[in-house]
Amino acid sequence: MVQAEMVEATEFQELSNKYNVSGVPQTTINDGAANITGAVPENNMLEEIKRITGK
Repeated sequence: MVQAEMVEATEFQELSNKYNVSGVPQTTINDGAANITGAVPENNMLEEIKRITGK
């Protein structure tokens, strides 16, 4: 049950401001419950998703 969207930060300033984009790539989980900036290993991303969702 994962949904993903990708937007160009410079073309969507309103979204960039809403999620405080400070670098790319930036992954925002659950509407801002967590933000990961930069390329991270898959395991790190999975651990952050588990932490946020409690699973």
